[in-house]
Amino acid sequence: MSSGPLLFEADMTLPAQLQARAEHPEAKDKVFLRQHERAWTYRQFRDESARVAHFLVGRLGESNDDKPGHVAMMLENHLELAALFGGCGIAGMTLFGINTGLRGGPLAGVINHSRSRLLIVDERFLGEIDKVRDQLETVSPENILVLPTQGGQVSPEFDYRACLDREVGQTGEGLAYPDVEVSPESNLMVIYTSGTTGLPKGINNNHMKLCATGMFVSQQLGLGQDDVGYTCMPLFHSNSMFVGFMPAFWVGGSVGLRERFSASSFVPDVLEYGVTYWNYVGEPVHYVLSSLAKTYAGDEARLRQEVTSNPDNHLRYAVGNGAAPPDIDKFMDWLDLEDMFELYGSTEAAISTFRRQGDPRGSVGEITDAAVKILDADDNEKPPAELDEDGKILNYDEAVGEICRVAPDTSLFQGYFDNPDADTAKYRDGVYHSGDLGHVLVRDGKRYLYFDGRTDDWIRKDGENFSALQVARMISEHPDIPLAAAYGVPCVVSDELVMAAVKMREGAEFDPAGFFGFCEEHVEHGGMDRKWFPDFVRVVDDFTYTGTQKILVRNLKAEHFNPGNVGDRIYWRERGDKAFKPFGPEDYAGLREKFVAAERLQLLER
Repeated sequence: MSSGPLLFEADMTLPAQLQARAEHPEAKDKVFLRQHERAWTYRQFRDESARVAHFLVGRLGESNDDKPGHVAMMLENHLELAALFGGCGIAGMTLFGINTGLRGGPLAGVINHSRSRLLIVDERFLGEIDKVRDQLETVSPENILVLPTQGGQVSPEFDYRACLDREVGQTGEGLAYPDVEVSPESNLMVIYTSGTTGLPKGINNNHMKLCATGMFVSQQLGLGQDDVGYTCMPLFHSNSMFVGFMPAFWVGGSVGLRERFSASSFVPDVLEYGVTYWNYVGEPVHYVLSSLAKTYAGDEARLRQEVTSNPDNHLRYAVGNGAAPPDIDKFMDWLDLEDMFELYGSTEAAISTFRRQGDPRGSVGEITDAAVKILDADDNEKPPAELDEDGKILNYDEAVGEICRVAPDTSLFQGYFDNPDADTAKYRDGVYHSGDLGHVLVRDGKRYLYFDGRTDDWIRKDGENFSALQVARMISEHPDIPLAAAYGVPCVVSDELVMAAVKMREGAEFDPAGFFGFCEEHVEHGGMDRKWFPDFVRVVDDFTYTGTQKILVRNLKAEHFNPGNVGDRIYWRERGDKAFKPFGPEDYAGLREKFVAAERLQLLER
């Protein structure tokens, strides 16, 4: 068992909390962050953050409305990212986390929207920035700095580490903070999430919110000073920041960093770092299990000896969302976990639940906030789900609706950055609209929440929400596809898969290999995120339209890829495929068996 959390008396601001840990007799010389052979103690983390703060103030000067203290990062998980986060907090500036999957116009659009005057980019993504340099409006060329990570030749003039050394000094040991006023309400980090139209939306997160999430999650997990988190999910995403990094920081624990998720590296990292809890989102649980099955080739006795019972395996908890119940069972068994917590929440943090031991299988936890309700399109509350003896919902249409919060406040949601229209759309007439579908199961007087996907305008894949309209617009750039619709469809192991319905130009035939190549080209050289790449394609003669001549996506989504519901041709791709291939009844039957095994058949047969 872990020792209890270390206690720090400090204001709810990052600089105050950093200073408290750097001065604490038990924390100051304790390793907080590890990345391979590199390690920083709490005192070193504070000193590096202070050094970065002086660099930021020196580079950007005094901040005001015309010259905001905005810093953008396009980085994988590195110690330098953590110090940039801390440095922005100390300098009273705002860090903008840029999704490393963005490309082309959306990438330039998000950077411009942030009004950042400094951009720190991982060498791994420098080529993508080079493609949009001439589109950047607020970042001057000399303020696009590169973190060397790939062994290439980076000019000292633009080498982020070299600039820090040259402009501040090679160490920040004992360096006093810049004379900047920071309050708990100061905006610390803007985390982008996709909207239903246009560019991704930036969500404001002040010092208080980031500290509060660390405190809340650490309490829910019972974390203490001996606990070690493992952060391989991207730190520009709220899951890693809220559920991985800040909880360990809050209790005086430790964090092991991996640049990006790797299924084959998971167990070696867990053993090397002494990981006790892991945050995940989307499909990584499934990929870890698949990697273990491949590594041990069905030799479960050897797996249990080398992984489950390994004396260096200290993993106790996994916490996140998107894992299927059978995967949860197997992951807990093979990794010898005490528990695995599926949760519900978003970067906005207006609504959150946390599944505990004994909660109904498949749920994302008890709803403890009475203001959280399931509403229909007219904001009327939906009834709880009624189940048959096999656990299937008998009143799906009546029970499933949007997960909302009806209250005069927005809880921890602090609004979107520079987007008042999005604020109004999200919270209107006293109702916070999550954009998520769900239902409630009442058991022993308690309400348990089940997540049922996104509304028609959203797709959630691998833990990322993105606009179905953006995907459709990308597909419609194909010369033979004048009209397309995109929507989320059921996935065996996690959130949703991407399905596109396409109407071909008169006289044109759908080319499975050519369309695959078109999408791949847009991923590599256009603005398509790889998660947007369709998994299924339905070729329609024409669409059904609403009275305002909008494509009726709801029907497409309901029919998904079931050949029994769809008379049109359907194509699909599996991992490793280089072209789309026909999808027929036999393929559906095989896929259906996988849904049954994953206890997710209700998603397929609503």
